Amino acid sequence: MFDRIRTYLPFLPGSRRTVVPVVRLQGPIGLVTPLRPGLSLASVALPLERAFSVRKAPAVALIINSPGGSPVQSRLIFRRIRDLAEKHKKDVLVFIEDVAASGGYMLALAGDEIVADPASIVGSIGVVSAGFGFTGLIDKIGVERRVYTAGEKKAILDPFRPENPEDVAHLKALQHEIHEIFIDMVRERRGDILADNPDLFSGQFWTGRTARDLGLVDSLGDLSAVLRRRYGEAVEPRLISLPRGLFGRRTGVGVGAAAQPLPAGLGDDLLSAVEARALWARFGL
Repeated sequence: MFDRIRTYLPFLPGSRRTVVPVVRLQGPIGLVTPLRPGLSLASVALPLERAFSVRKAPAVALIINSPGGSPVQSRLIFRRIRDLAEKHKKDVLVFIEDVAASGGYMLALAGDEIVADPASIVGSIGVVSAGFGFTGLIDKIGVERRVYTAGEKKAILDPFRPENPEDVAHLKALQHEIHEIFIDMVRERRGDILADNPDLFSGQFWTGRTARDLGLVDSLGDLSAVLRRRYGEAVEPRLISLPRGLFGRRTGVGVGAAAQPLPAGLGDDLLSAVEARALWARFGL
């Protein structure tokens, strides 16, 4: 009977299994809506805390599959992972699946070791801001744009007005500053491992195999094989996820959504979904 209990509770004293908590970080970063979950510090804080709190675990494994998104949320999640690793004295093993690009690669930098699939997409160390210009359209359909502000720069980069070179220059200056922060993080975490390649911080992205040669990742492989090699055949990867609510849904997701009216922000949700789809499509996914 006691052996059977150990099968389900491998943390008990005397258990011969090595349990490695696993947290999956998947989706665009910061683009979180009720209808389309993504990654933010709020959404990942609990599973990360639970994973690092497993007392006898020698390490925490992170599976990353993200095309990026908000640089602020990316750095906040990165910082939380490193703080927890230092607090609990645990190694962090990162495993890249389809893509860890832009903010997704910023998350990967939290790992003490980064392992990628040979065909995964890695990199895109840069900053991008995209939008549309509708000035010709509103003229054609006879719409008059009315904007009233207190502060002459309050409505810069309005998509319904012609571009102002000064506004574009200001945006590019902000992008450059954020890019420098990103580059500093890469240099700090990857150190002398990085190759001397002029495209490294250009926003270019590569396969996992090339990323290894560039020093962006440490090795090629997958979670199961790496954990068995490090901790033996008895290792048990244990997925840590958000607790389920009353009706079996993950907390943070609406309960009984089919019986509820559509949310007032449905239009924003749909636009966010289009933006998220564009992030994935940039990497052929």
